[in-house]
Amino acid sequence: MAIKINKLEIENVKRIKAVKIEPTANGLTVIGGKNKQGKTSVLDGIAWALGGDKYRPSDAQRDDSTIPPNLHIVMSNGLIVERKGKNSSLTVMDPNGNKGGQQLLNEFVEQLAIDLPKFIESSAKDKANTLLQIIGVGPKLAELERNEKELFNERTAIGRIADQKAKFAKEQPYYPDAPKEPVSASELIRQQQDILAKNGENQRKRDNVVSYQRNVAMLKLQVEDAEQKLNDLKAKLADANQNLRIAESDALDLQDQSTDELEQNIANIDAINRKVRANLDKDKAEEDAKEYAAQYDHLTVKIEEVRKTKYSLLEHADLPLPGLSVEDGELTYEGHKWDCLSGADQLKISTAIVRKLNPECGFVLLDKLEQMDTDTLNEFGQWLESEGLQAIATRVSTGDECQIIIEDGYSIDKNTTEEIATSQPQQPKWKAGEF
Repeated sequence: MAIKINKLEIENVKRIKAVKIEPTANGLTVIGGKNKQGKTSVLDGIAWALGGDKYRPSDAQRDDSTIPPNLHIVMSNGLIVERKGKNSSLTVMDPNGNKGGQQLLNEFVEQLAIDLPKFIESSAKDKANTLLQIIGVGPKLAELERNEKELFNERTAIGRIADQKAKFAKEQPYYPDAPKEPVSASELIRQQQDILAKNGENQRKRDNVVSYQRNVAMLKLQVEDAEQKLNDLKAKLADANQNLRIAESDALDLQDQSTDELEQNIANIDAINRKVRANLDKDKAEEDAKEYAAQYDHLTVKIEEVRKTKYSLLEHADLPLPGLSVEDGELTYEGHKWDCLSGADQLKISTAIVRKLNPECGFVLLDKLEQMDTDTLNEFGQWLESEGLQAIATRVSTGDECQIIIEDGYSIDKNTTEEIATSQPQQPKWKAGEF
């Protein structure tokens, strides 16, 4: 069971002359009063009594007092904590009369419970680390955060390259009439030579036709002029006719190919190749843009997987308060960062974390709650009560929300209307230990 403060009485500490308080066990006990009356001195006295000499005020003894500080606190587990005498020596006594020291108190007194500003004023990273420490997922979450950051940075770089590639591809000219590959001048010349060679062969065959035609004509004349050689000439004529038919058959469907297009291409080869290279550059840029866009999408999926793992890790953790999480290395509550939270939510979170740090510590000290309106103060008190937590707080006010009023170093219990007389500052109406 969490240990709380049942009763406390403080004399001659800082501005305190004589204060006696019985804080409510569950909920909020507000110590009110005007400025410089001793409200904060009450909290400083409790912190010193329970936290040890490191919380001892630099000027612990009240200025106008010759009597040393006297602190007496009764805890809910029966322990009685006292600091008194010239050296303000610590005595801790259990219900059986056995004595102990600071080590016994350290077992259940959480340091942040008596020094909550240390947590509230810490950096966003330190708050997150505190939360991760107490729920036991710090190393794993740190690894996931690091992995997520690396993937995010890689994706950002890939995204920039993809955008650059896409922009470059968009700006490149494109010539749909250009060939797919650069044109080679030597290849065009070779094709031209092949065509010229073939045309030369065609011309040779045409020349053959002419030659045979002339031969036939000559032979006909010879036949007419020399009947005596008719038989020989007829044989020769038959052979010539046969050769003529063969030559005419070979030359019948011949068509010469034009080299005009090749000659034009040779003349324009540089312009053509510029277009080809431009098209290839555009195609390559578009392919690069697609590839980097695909890489970007792949990294986005991996980042989401890491985030899901991280969120799952926190969802299944034993959190001090529902809605708490760590995002980008900062503590968040219901999706909001610390500097966007209300003062009430900040106190609620801090108190819940203190309880989680040391479940045996059932109380927390809060200073300067005047930033809260009364509705928020009541809401915070109801939450404390529902959680079984005790908070002792100060507030510059003398209103109904204050259970105790401090005036000139003395306490006034508004619930019992008991007032500690202020006419005798060196002699309070009660003595330490009268509970």
